[in-house]
Amino acid sequence: MFKHLPKKSLVAIFFSLLLPLIASAVSIPNPIGAENFTDLLNKIADFIFVLSLAIAPIMIIVAGFMFVLAQGEPEKIQKAKQMILWVLIGLLIVFAAKGIIELFQEVLVY
Repeated sequence: MFKHLPKKSLVAIFFSLLLPLIASAVSIPNPIGAENFTDLLNKIADFIFVLSLAIAPIMIIVAGFMFVLAQGEPEKIQKAKQMILWVLIGLLIVFAAKGIIELFQEVLVY
């Protein structure tokens, strides 16, 4: 019956029939740990929140160095002030986003 098929095809057919059994035996853990879409959004928001809290002080320190190294040049001083302003605006946006997410969860979920 299978004499006209090459041996490689028979092996491929055999393993394709065993694939569901092999797949059910292998358990892959969830690396994110999110059980549903809400948990996934919370994990992403928390990651962005922590990342921004780590980057913002570094950027403020860099802007402080730029301010000190400006040596009275108005353009460089203005650039350092702008950098601090944009870092603070970014932090405000991140805090507001985190607060809005928490508010929506309180109103919609509970």
